Amino acid sequence: MREISEDGSPGGPVVETADLPASVAELERRHKPRWVWASTPDVYPDLLTAGVRVERCHDLALTEGLLLGYAGRHREPRELPAAIARLQGLSAPEDTGPRRRESQPTLFEPEREKLPGGADPLDAVGQVYGAQQGNPLAERLRLLIAADCASWLAACEMTFHGLPWREEVHLELLEELLGPRTAPGVRPRKLADLADRIVAAFGGRSMNPDHPGSIVRAFAREGIDIPSARAWILRDVDHPAVEPLLEYKELQRLWVAHGWSWLDAWVSGGRFRPEYVVGGVVSGRWATRGGAALQIPRTLRRAIHADPGWTLVAADAAQLEPRVLAALSGDARLAEVCGDDDLYGGIAADSFHGERAKAKIAMLSAMYGGTSGEAGPLLAVLRRRFPDAVGYVESAAEAGEQGRMVRSRLGRTSPSPSDSWRELTGAGDDAGDSGQPSRQAARNWGRFTRNFVVQASAADWTAALLGVLRTRLPDASQLVFFQHDEVLVHCPSALADEVCAAITTSAEEATKLLFGATPIHFPMRAVPVDCYADAK
Repeated sequence: MREISEDGSPGGPVVETADLPASVAELERRHKPRWVWASTPDVYPDLLTAGVRVERCHDLALTEGLLLGYAGRHREPRELPAAIARLQGLSAPEDTGPRRRESQPTLFEPEREKLPGGADPLDAVGQVYGAQQGNPLAERLRLLIAADCASWLAACEMTFHGLPWREEVHLELLEELLGPRTAPGVRPRKLADLADRIVAAFGGRSMNPDHPGSIVRAFAREGIDIPSARAWILRDVDHPAVEPLLEYKELQRLWVAHGWSWLDAWVSGGRFRPEYVVGGVVSGRWATRGGAALQIPRTLRRAIHADPGWTLVAADAAQLEPRVLAALSGDARLAEVCGDDDLYGGIAADSFHGERAKAKIAMLSAMYGGTSGEAGPLLAVLRRRFPDAVGYVESAAEAGEQGRMVRSRLGRTSPSPSDSWRELTGAGDDAGDSGQPSRQAARNWGRFTRNFVVQASAADWTAALLGVLRTRLPDASQLVFFQHDEVLVHCPSALADEVCAAITTSAEEATKLLFGATPIHFPMRAVPVDCYADAK
């Protein structure tokens, strides 16, 4: 390791050590430096395993990706070999992805492949860091980089600590809902019974409830034409097969995604340890590498229990994306009506005669571009009452229809549409006068950019929240779960009130970091519970 200056130049000699984790821990204790490394998921898990936690880092691959995206170059590789190759004027090699943990036998083993141009790894880290720091960044983008780098530290810590998981409760739930365990690939008893009921409802004709095409054909034989076998379409169909089909679909998802095989693969020692991917979705939302951690069914939350003497503190940001839109747009009237914890209730009282459901439909239509059914008239009301808020997302939609990029509050940038899209729509000429297929393609991309500015800005807010929260939590507490706008902290019961206060103040600070002295309230309700299922 070596100290470097802000421009990436060496600030001291190379330091060699026989015990790197101990050396990192000592420097962390004495100086709390910002650690610069190629990739957080390639380095930090080994430090955590050795008992070393760091406060700050600069992830070169993550930063390179944000900078490339800001410049409209989302598709270019971003890892250290590609970054150093670009600095040397060489062809950038493709990214290889994170190392498999089980294939890394020693801590921080040397690079298995030489860097482009034979660059020394320490020199390459310094040069890429200097180039990134020398980029004429907007201050907000610097904040985004810091927040996302902190998010990667939090993600690795969450995997290390693991989500407390009661295997015996999970097994009881599976048997209760599906029946006794079966061999892999063999339908559990409840699913087999439902499959028999479905076939009987179709007059005994053979069909496969696992295959959407088979379901569509079965209804066609009954004289019922449906475009697909999606649940929301089936709910509008009047046929005796619908009820068992919908139940089958729900239980089948549980069996496949979180059944016995999932439990064997992902839960051990009372902990579920998924591998998170910060910014794994283009909007900045997280993803996972297996484990389906971000789609845990509500039913299975009963298996998430605090350890004896410990508590789970659950918190979620109420109606985060509509509040983000209000803050982004600076709509003064919307700010007046959404000061309470229930934003939809405030809009309903102001514009929809107290009908909260209509207010929610209108706001979701504004953010997602829905116009079908009652959404169109309700959106028209919202447009009249809150023109700045609706105009903000409609401006983003117009930019997308024209093939232009849009950005989040901190500078997270939407990808450009493909060349084939541009050929179809004639973007850059006059897409508005294009034929029907091209106009539909333009509208579809406009719906994407319409939502991007809100969803990506919400991802900015949660990244800032995590960056602040992981430094505010009491030492004994553990951030163990995060998804979209929700966090879960595992802590000794005596610290629950302190953790609740840390979450509240972290949400307030995240709001100030993004929006300054905004009048928009971002409530983050924290609740101590023994079981995650009791949080809502």
